[in-house]
Amino acid sequence: MTTSINKPRVHHPDLAPNALGLTRRDYEGTMSTLCAGCGHDSITAAIVRAFWELSIPPYRVAKLSGIGCSSKTPTYFLRESHGFNSVHGRMPSVATGANAANRDLVYIGVSGDGDSLSIGLGQFCHLIRRNVKLLYLLENNGVYGLTKGQFSATADIGSKAKRGEANQQGPIDPVLVALTLGATFVARSFSGDKEELVPIIKAALAHNGFAFVDIISPCVTFNDHEGSTKSYAYSREHLHKVVEADFVPLRKEIVGTGDVTLHDGSVVRLRKVAPGYDPSDRDAVSGYLRKHHEAGEVLTGLLYQSADGRDMHAIEKTVATPLVDLPYEQLCPGGAALEKLQRSFK
Repeated sequence: MTTSINKPRVHHPDLAPNALGLTRRDYEGTMSTLCAGCGHDSITAAIVRAFWELSIPPYRVAKLSGIGCSSKTPTYFLRESHGFNSVHGRMPSVATGANAANRDLVYIGVSGDGDSLSIGLGQFCHLIRRNVKLLYLLENNGVYGLTKGQFSATADIGSKAKRGEANQQGPIDPVLVALTLGATFVARSFSGDKEELVPIIKAALAHNGFAFVDIISPCVTFNDHEGSTKSYAYSREHLHKVVEADFVPLRKEIVGTGDVTLHDGSVVRLRKVAPGYDPSDRDAVSGYLRKHHEAGEVLTGLLYQSADGRDMHAIEKTVATPLVDLPYEQLCPGGAALEKLQRSFK
């Protein structure tokens, strides 16, 4: 059994507070026990920064995960939030049930390529189908890190393992799977590019529905060598940004082009997206991704977003009040009400 190491709660007096008066340290968790240099720790830092910048109260957040190196990471951020570390591949069921019971929480699920695309692939598909309002981060390294580096379902053909053998099975592309199944928000980023990843996470949190972010996150122990297509060197050489990512919350309209000053004083430089690229055209995005994948490029950025704002609760026409807040008498109205309901189905 491993023991998490708590960080000392000592704040530097010059740490900037957010709108809630909290600093980034208030959004951290325990000390990481992952390998030094693991890409997952960079993702954790991006999550901390995104939640802090959005001034989301930590106690209003629910963190969910399965099994694997990636599923350990919720321990390392938002220590004051709710959390549930579920069975291997079964995080989507827990997330769906939690969201059904309390729609008012902010949900973030952290998973890996094995947890999501092998044992958990069926659950992943139905989470997308139901459009559960959840930020789903897939920390993608192409290997099973906890069991010594076997190829995962995202390993590319020809990618070499640490001991030299080459993978011969075709990979599952989680982005194409999400697009095909109807995900309403799909993005991809790289753990080593925080300036792109943070705005993507913030935009995903603002999305009303299932928001999927595939993050290439090299395993420094088992998959960061020459010949691996998930290494730091390969990822940096083959990454191709579709758009310059940024996120602007809903505020008073700002009009302008070029360098634009936002409400918080920061400046965003507006750039045109790649010619002809339309992130609202699902079929065109799928074709564009396949074309660049065949060329050996990894597209990053906000790849697809639907204007449809109907999440699971809107689709199922649930009550506006979270079930957790309803009194027992309404949740369990008794045998007579059940009998009347059953008669209506005859």
